[in-house]
Amino acid sequence: MTPKDKRAWLWVPTLYFTQGLPYVLVVTVSVILYKNLGVSNADIGLYTSWLYLPWVLKPLWSPFVDLRGTKRKWFLSMQLIISAALLAAGLSLPTNQFLVTSLACFWIAAFASATNDIASDGYYMIALSQKKQSFFVGMRSTFYRLAMITGQGLIVILAGFLENYYGDNSRAWSVTLTATAGLMLLMTLSNYFATPAYETAQPAEGDRSFWAIFRSFFEKPHIGWALAFILTYRLGESQLVKMAAPFLLDDPDSGGLAYSTEAVGTIYGTVGVICLSAGGILGGILISRDGLRRWMLPMILSLNLPNVLYAILAITQSDQTWAVVGTVVAEQFGYGFGFAAFLIYLIYLADGPFKTAHYAIATGFMALGMMLPGMISGYMQQWLGYGGFFVWVVIAALPALLMLSKIRYPADYGKKSASDA
Repeated sequence: MTPKDKRAWLWVPTLYFTQGLPYVLVVTVSVILYKNLGVSNADIGLYTSWLYLPWVLKPLWSPFVDLRGTKRKWFLSMQLIISAALLAAGLSLPTNQFLVTSLACFWIAAFASATNDIASDGYYMIALSQKKQSFFVGMRSTFYRLAMITGQGLIVILAGFLENYYGDNSRAWSVTLTATAGLMLLMTLSNYFATPAYETAQPAEGDRSFWAIFRSFFEKPHIGWALAFILTYRLGESQLVKMAAPFLLDDPDSGGLAYSTEAVGTIYGTVGVICLSAGGILGGILISRDGLRRWMLPMILSLNLPNVLYAILAITQSDQTWAVVGTVVAEQFGYGFGFAAFLIYLIYLADGPFKTAHYAIATGFMALGMMLPGMISGYMQQWLGYGGFFVWVVIAALPALLMLSKIRYPADYGKKSASDA
């Protein structure tokens, strides 16, 4: 067997960059793409929210990834499929049936990306010793976020440049997706040569029923309140993330701010992602120091209060650069800070003998909490207008806040209180 930790400095960055890139393309960049190709906000919110479904359902096929083949073969195969799906999506955009065809390609890419996540995370745990898993966790997060910068920033900026160059949005985005497929293929080849073979395909040991493991998750104490909290924690943000870019791109007659594609890419892909990363890092430091219980309320507020700034922008229709950038900075930092609490809560909830499977189930519910509200976001925006929609997004924070008193916490990094018992 290949010794653990071999060439980790080489493969950890590329593996997690390749994990983050297709996710941000499918979930975020697709919104900007369809907006610039003339798709309505209602259809954008509905159709792109359905693309979350593979991440909702991935716990159902994660055991199959464990039982068949090796993690390395799985993630390399999935990355090749993602490359082909992005290429096909790009080639479909100049056609009359671009919406149906490109959505089908994004669906394929989404399922492959969710499976790639399972296999990549499994490989990370197999290929690294426990000490190195902790050591490289910062690097994997950094390169995942670099993939977000590439997707939300560089790729969107390229598309905006090509829109101006060609004067044809369909052609511009077709070239952009084709080039992105080439980048994905290069990253796949890099992973092929960089990742050593650490495992061989082996049958499952004994008869450990997945359904028994699955059932045990729903037998956890107070699981009903926990699932309700998971589903509502991002109720406002799940809708805002679908309509924020359309709001910036729409013309003033529609209530938007008429920003260019390049400007949106620059704002979100540079200062936006930097603030997102800073918020997440700070959140993790504070939770590790003081425990989750102390920071849960401030972090929920940090996730939701910046949404008030979007409501102010929409109501006043202020297109001042400092106001727009300040709003995005506050929202992205607040999201990174607030999301840190959510991830730690999911880890606590998954604690027990089946941590991996239970964490996959918990993150599946997290994705469901993003998908369902996102599906109606476009309809809500068209019904309420941008001003009313962002006010609704602010109000949507209330259910999670009201459930805080019902949430139970396991030991906060070894700290126990009477209410933890």
